[in-house]
Amino acid sequence: MPVESRPVLEVEELVCRYEQALAVDRVSLAVRAGEIVAVIGPNGAGKSTLLRAISGLIAPASGRIRFGDEEITGRPAEAIVRLGLSHVPEGRRLFLGLSVADNLEMGAVAARRREWRDDVERVFAMFPALGRRRRQMAWSLSGGEQQMLAVGRALMARPRLLLLDEPSLGLAPLMVQEVFRRVLEINREGTAILLAEQNARLALQISHRAIVLANGGVVLEEASAVLAADGRVRALYLGGR
Repeated sequence: MPVESRPVLEVEELVCRYEQALAVDRVSLAVRAGEIVAVIGPNGAGKSTLLRAISGLIAPASGRIRFGDEEITGRPAEAIVRLGLSHVPEGRRLFLGLSVADNLEMGAVAARRREWRDDVERVFAMFPALGRRRRQMAWSLSGGEQQMLAVGRALMARPRLLLLDEPSLGLAPLMVQEVFRRVLEINREGTAILLAEQNARLALQISHRAIVLANGGVVLEEASAVLAADGRVRALYLGGR
């Protein structure tokens, strides 16, 4: 999808702490409508904390977060999702004792969407394996199917912006490729995406721009193709020089 100039998300000088530990250190970023922005970096760099603060799961110590025309800094997660921002957290966080269909319905309930049945069928069209397993319990799905269900549940809110935290974690290579194909499809249909991902190679392949975090702060920010060719990034994250 063509990228528009107007940001759908703006983060300014965001600081997050866990007790006295600094987890996110004055991070600023923007995601424009139609854009995929990747956040890459090692374990402990602050990627998950950044996404959790944006979606309202934790409160930042300072800084500002703006989503569209709304200031959302410090707002609760349930209010933010109703504005059109959905978060697929690391580890999926499904309702494992509920069926596939019931998990999707919970995504609609979170966004207070009443016209949800068509959205369920849209998710099943995007992820046919889920449609075949709509009555199965979430715990009985494979890891890849659970990841698809987590993404599908987030899509039930019809988000303008989707936050994806480590969607490739724990998946077999073929399933990783499938999940990333679906991420591109979601973006082509009009949803902007902020992707936190340790698989830097794939993240740079599918994103328009990327940010490299280290020790909670931004150390590089550039077009993804430029970063993929950067010797420092290749040596640290792509296994090459």
